[in-house]
Amino acid sequence: MSRFLCEKFSSLEAYTPGEQPQGMKYIKLNTNESPYPPSPKTIAAAGMEAEKLNLYSDPESKLLKQRLAERYGVKYENVFTSNGSDEILQFFFMAFCSERDVAYPSISYGFYPVYAELFGCKSTVIPLKDDFSVDSGDYEGINKNIVIANPNAPTGLCLTMAQVEKIVTSNPDNIVLIDEAYVDFGGDSCVELTKKYSNLVVCMTFSKSRSLAGGRLGFCFANEEIIKDLEKIKYSTNPYNVNRMTQACGVAAIEDDGYYMDNAQKIIKTREYLTEEYRKLGFYVLDSKANFIFAKHNSISGAEFYRELRACGILVRHFSKAEIKDFVRISVGTMEDIETLVIKTKEILSKRFV
Repeated sequence: MSRFLCEKFSSLEAYTPGEQPQGMKYIKLNTNESPYPPSPKTIAAAGMEAEKLNLYSDPESKLLKQRLAERYGVKYENVFTSNGSDEILQFFFMAFCSERDVAYPSISYGFYPVYAELFGCKSTVIPLKDDFSVDSGDYEGINKNIVIANPNAPTGLCLTMAQVEKIVTSNPDNIVLIDEAYVDFGGDSCVELTKKYSNLVVCMTFSKSRSLAGGRLGFCFANEEIIKDLEKIKYSTNPYNVNRMTQACGVAAIEDDGYYMDNAQKIIKTREYLTEEYRKLGFYVLDSKANFIFAKHNSISGAEFYRELRACGILVRHFSKAEIKDFVRISVGTMEDIETLVIKTKEILSKRFV
């Protein structure tokens, strides 16, 4: 840290992204990326924009917003696009929470507390239930802004649409953001509720089910006035926030939606296979509705299991937080990747029972 950093940022604990190895080849199951590449149509769309990179992108993302509005059955003015869904979260905390209280789960996406601290928000951190689920009743009528990942990360557990609706209706003077990064893998989307409630934002990403983690593209749906607020923040910070190649990829991905939704179904099938195989091996595995599982085994710590798998050439994610230190989060790869994981897991566990 240099002597020039503003004092208010000196104690900031930055978000730690998952490892992106550059050397040895790993089976990469640590960052919840899709194991499947973008569709050929999506790749071609990016290439066609390459010769126009001397020109700025459309700051309004008009065509992309039109396609998103059509795909999700909302109006154009209810759509906002961003440089990854992280940027929506950043704008949300900046625009709506810097002068108000904000509540979020104690175990969830690691960027929530980072943004809360960065923008000087007063945070209310609400513990999960003993089974690691979010207790929707804890958020009803609390008169605070609220951020909930649904499905949650790293647990993969979900609230129902009815539970979310109770949270929204019981906090009419506060804004609720539901982060649906993983919703295409089995969760209940709350997009329809944005048509009924003016205090709801539903945030999504192209990084998971649409294979564009490297493209950095997010979007959200909300009341027109909230969208205008987000646009004001965007035009005050980074008006060309979605580059032209990414916009083209986003349009093509929506137009090729069947390819991506078929891949999501493959991931769900592979996740269920992995869950079943791990439970046979004695793992406690939560009922995930995301593209990962969250699992622990009584015979090996989460940290040791992470290290053992890494030594076998398989990367998973381990968190040091006390409540979940015995777990690992495993992204769902191809069936071939997961079959290899199961084999290596059996080898690791067999050493402990010799």
